[in-house]
Amino acid sequence: MQLTVSGKQVDLSDALRVHVGQHLDAITNKYFDQALEAHVTFSKARSFFTCDINLHAGRGITVRGEGEAGDAHAAFDDAAEHIATRLRRYRRRVSQHARDTVNLAKPEPGRQYVLQPEAEPTSDHEDTGANTPNGEADAFHATIVAESDAAIETLSVRDAVMRMDLAFQPVLMFRNSKTSQLNVVYRRSDGHVGWIDPGV
Repeated sequence: MQLTVSGKQVDLSDALRVHVGQHLDAITNKYFDQALEAHVTFSKARSFFTCDINLHAGRGITVRGEGEAGDAHAAFDDAAEHIATRLRRYRRRVSQHARDTVNLAKPEPGRQYVLQPEAEPTSDHEDTGANTPNGEADAFHATIVAESDAAIETLSVRDAVMRMDLAFQPVLMFRNSKTSQLNVVYRRSDGHVGWIDPGV
């Protein structure tokens, strides 16, 4: 497995790097014949350390874990336990999926964007938006602050929910393997999963 360990304003000891490598190898060997790569990032915020782990194991399988603690070792252990918990939840399906990647339909290319909303200035001649609290117009536009490649996989709804949970994402777009329609699953504010299907 290709492992990258980095720190943002954090000095990483050799002992910590060894601990990270051994612990991730132990976790991934339980579920995958071969994990492809992992990125582990440490940072410090005020009096505690944070750790973010992104593990890529087979096409389409991304597992993410976040942790925080008073020291870097404990922060990593917290993040690694989140990954282990998610993998245990989907143990059988993850292992089967990793073996069946050859038979999966090729994903469709896409782009994903991060937008930053900005208020549009209101001229003296425009509607002053009397219904808003401060009398300001309710008009906004967004600026693209980041973009990256995305893959739209062909999946069952069940597998799409699994992928979303493993990657610790709030939303996932996919092509429904039964209907060939673009669908979306997302995490609702009440903790349940929502599913958007355009229907027939």
